[in-house]
Amino acid sequence: MSPVEKALWYIEGHLKLDLALADIAASAGVSRHHLLRAFGAATGLSVMRYVRGRRLSEAARRLADGAGDILSVAVDAGYNSHEAFTRAFGEQFGVTPAEVRTRGSIDHLALMPPISLDATPLEIESPRFEDLDVLLVTGLNHRYGGLEDSAGVPGQWQQFGDEQAQIKARIGASAYGVCFNLDDEGSMDYLCGIQVAGFGSQGSQFTCLRIPRRRYAVFTHREHIAGIRRTWDAIWNGWLPRSGHEVADAPLLERYDDHLHPRSGRGGFSLLVPLS
Repeated sequence: MSPVEKALWYIEGHLKLDLALADIAASAGVSRHHLLRAFGAATGLSVMRYVRGRRLSEAARRLADGAGDILSVAVDAGYNSHEAFTRAFGEQFGVTPAEVRTRGSIDHLALMPPISLDATPLEIESPRFEDLDVLLVTGLNHRYGGLEDSAGVPGQWQQFGDEQAQIKARIGASAYGVCFNLDDEGSMDYLCGIQVAGFGSQGSQFTCLRIPRRRYAVFTHREHIAGIRRTWDAIWNGWLPRSGHEVADAPLLERYDDHLHPRSGRGGFSLLVPLS
């Protein structure tokens, strides 16, 4: 079983308990950081948002079946008050728990069904290993609420392409996508940038990020850029668990060079996984 399959099994068996990300990661035999990446790559969802969606979906079913006490349903779903449960339920489904109970139906609710992973991860080439010195990257940064919220990344790259000429002291021709500051909810910062010799006086619209010296496993993604999630899935749920290596809680890097054709999305690029 992959780490995500183990995590899904654990989540479904413990929906009524106090589920913490650390416990789910331990059940999958990987670090918190590894699970966050692996789960997102395999499902397109954040771990704890999936947990929340599953709990609220089961709560909706109970309410539609005529549950007499909304507070007891709320407690089983992990909420300590009627108010907090009603707020979360409304954010998830756009209606109140009382409305669902009165209506006696879950029709038209976007429930979160249990995920079943049928496909095995894509087989990928073995990586090479690369020791990178301190990397200074300057570019445009945006914080995303999770993989569910990351559809704006292509537009972010387009904006960066229009503005990168303003960045001073560039080194080399490569561009970098840097994913960092990942929290337990799956929210993350994503930086489109280029390597520079020093930060100096870059424009106020740019973010400057210092990435410490580290060893990376470097994977080549040869397909269209739209398939990047399948390659990440193969790394997190296939290669890494078998490799004996441990991933570091550090920025992930996408490295784009002249092989990639920006208009077609083809030509290939590198994915750099930081190792402990």
